[in-house]
Amino acid sequence: MMMTMVMTTTALTLTTVVMVLTSLLSSKNIEDREKSSPFECGFDPKSSARLPFSLRFFLIAVIFLIFDVEIALLLPMTIVMTTSSMESWMTISSVFLLILIIGLYHEWNQGSLEWAN
Repeated sequence: MMMTMVMTTTALTLTTVVMVLTSLLSSKNIEDREKSSPFECGFDPKSSARLPFSLRFFLIAVIFLIFDVEIALLLPMTIVMTTSSMESWMTISSVFLLILIIGLYHEWNQGSLEWAN
């Protein structure tokens, strides 16, 4: 029981000393507007929050997420190739890649991939 009390007291003292030292050593003296404000994708946090949001930026982000998930679906196809028949693997892979290419062509054709007009 006594050993537990000594260890707990030592641990609490050590963590308190470390926390006090880090707060004293890491004090920031430079109060810069840009450095003290949070960064939010290029938006100025000091201005009005009712500024219009760029839908192109949102669309590019959504397209990136969709193609990122599709890559996660493509990677296991190489492992599945060894356990399934080659004809069914080629059919499924070709259909999946054809859907991806058609979707990419559609996004490109609609102008969604162009950042500036």
